[in-house]
Amino acid sequence: MKTQRGWPFLLAGLIVAFTAICLPNDARAKEESQVELNAQGQQLLEQYTRMLEKLSAGIAAKLPAVDEEKKADFLGARVALDKIAAPGEDANADAVKAYETAKAQAEAHAMETARPLLDALNDFLAGDALDADLMRASIIRTATPRGLAEFAQQGPEEKSLLDRLFSDDALMKQMLIAGGANGAEYGEAMQVYTAILAASERAREPGIFQRLALGTALQQPWLNGKSRGGVYGIVRADNDNPDGQVARYLAYEKAYLDGELDPAFKDMNTWECRFITNDPYTNDELAWTRQMLRTYYPEHITNPDYKWRYVRFVKSDVPYATPTWDDSIGTKCQQIVAGGGKCGPRAFYGRTLSRAFGIPARRSTQSGHAAMNHWTPDGWTICFGAWWSVAWCGPQGGLDFLLESQARENEAGYLQVLRAQWIGDALGQEDVSLRHYGKGGGFWDGLAFYKKRWIVEDAKMKALELTGGMKLGESDDLIGDEQGVTITIPEEDRKIVTDQNGVFTIPAAACTRPENSTDKVAFMPSFGGGTQVHYQRLGNNPELLSYTVELPTAGKYELTATVATVSTDITATLRLNRRDMVDVALPYTKGLWQTSKPTVIELREGRNTIMLTFRAPNRGVSIKQFQLKPVP
Repeated sequence: MKTQRGWPFLLAGLIVAFTAICLPNDARAKEESQVELNAQGQQLLEQYTRMLEKLSAGIAAKLPAVDEEKKADFLGARVALDKIAAPGEDANADAVKAYETAKAQAEAHAMETARPLLDALNDFLAGDALDADLMRASIIRTATPRGLAEFAQQGPEEKSLLDRLFSDDALMKQMLIAGGANGAEYGEAMQVYTAILAASERAREPGIFQRLALGTALQQPWLNGKSRGGVYGIVRADNDNPDGQVARYLAYEKAYLDGELDPAFKDMNTWECRFITNDPYTNDELAWTRQMLRTYYPEHITNPDYKWRYVRFVKSDVPYATPTWDDSIGTKCQQIVAGGGKCGPRAFYGRTLSRAFGIPARRSTQSGHAAMNHWTPDGWTICFGAWWSVAWCGPQGGLDFLLESQARENEAGYLQVLRAQWIGDALGQEDVSLRHYGKGGGFWDGLAFYKKRWIVEDAKMKALELTGGMKLGESDDLIGDEQGVTITIPEEDRKIVTDQNGVFTIPAAACTRPENSTDKVAFMPSFGGGTQVHYQRLGNNPELLSYTVELPTAGKYELTATVATVSTDITATLRLNRRDMVDVALPYTKGLWQTSKPTVIELREGRNTIMLTFRAPNRGVSIKQFQLKPVP
């Protein structure tokens, strides 16, 4: 965010003072630990400062006249709105109601005063004649001449990266439409982007790979080992990418080509791609997440409700519990799944689940609570938390992000938003607050904010309801929709077969009870073919799976089960022919198929009934098949 300032024409001797006055607030933290400028750096500082001065003066001269009376009304309405203070926590109901009424009236008035100004400026903001100058001015202003000089003085390669950016109008526009470089680190973003292009031929062609490469560079513009300088942009990165941005991009490129990502991934724009590759867990953990969900609970992948797709796994299989970290269980992701966690780990892994499959996801920090939000075809939704008005991510408030995501649906209208913001940057005007919804900001950035408001208002866009809500973010409570999906099970998936050695293979779907999904037992197609059965974690009422098998001879048999589990110490209880009870220890398979150790049981000749259940409280188990092998 930028401080309020005018735009003086500079004398060479005032360059340093000028750049200190005009720094964005985010950049001020960076200035406190400035890199010392060498002689070339001083020359570059003067060069970028003069460039900004020239651009700003030229833009100011070409701006259309604005009705001063309407402008005064708009600015006055915004000042009046900013002055309305929320009552304290101990305020009574009357005070709260009075505040809400006054605020609603002031917001409506600000909207009304913005509309005639936007209508009058529509043709100008819809045109692209000034785009090249506006974009250069915006980048220099937000990155600061000093910041650009610090980067460019490192050497000819760094200087050439900035030169290439400023000479490429299309790339500048794609960057700025996508939200700009995190921390306004445009040189660093160009380093990352260039490194990805060097590693991938596909990223050099228009399409999802190029958008993913650039989104990755914009959101995490610091190559491993480079300092962030304490500066964050529209949404701070979750952490350093543990594998580096190039390796992360290449991992997603491969996953897409292997058919592992969501069908919607290929259509993500550059802004949305920012929130896919910035996960703090490793590429191996992301790959494991995809493989585990395909094996253990494929229904979460095919869920037609995008609000719950992938992330419902958090509800179904990540217990709300005090986490116990144990490296012997596996990676950090595997420990979260196996041991559970409270709101933080559950939200962390919810974001990872979405991102692993190519769906954008972000933090949704709330007072005393961690939640998440993610993309759907119908808009963004908050999962496991409260409403946008009490959420934030880095410096950006939830309502501001919601408005941003909605306004972007109108591409032509959103370009007008950007042009108004770029003009504000060129003139050195203050930005509207990202955290405090609609507050502050100069004339042009204020117009940009209300242009977004009118885009949403005119389109009658509605925000999606909460997914799960705060209750599910901090509990294991059921929400009443756990009834499994009834599917058509092919007869071959129910057929018990015997091989030449007398080994019986009993598909999990061959049970005589239940015959299809219930609220505790889910039948679902397996990704590798066939049908599997999932015994749910949630719910306190156990359920029996009953199997009937005809055996040629009585005797002892080795029973094994092909299962997928995501936690340790799981025991299945068998009841044989309604008499004998046998406990079978299942392996911890980290969500992948594995066969249990043989358990010797005694069965009779002819018809045998094998019943299976898990004592509550239990963890989830997916079952592919059982085998009975005669003991010699």
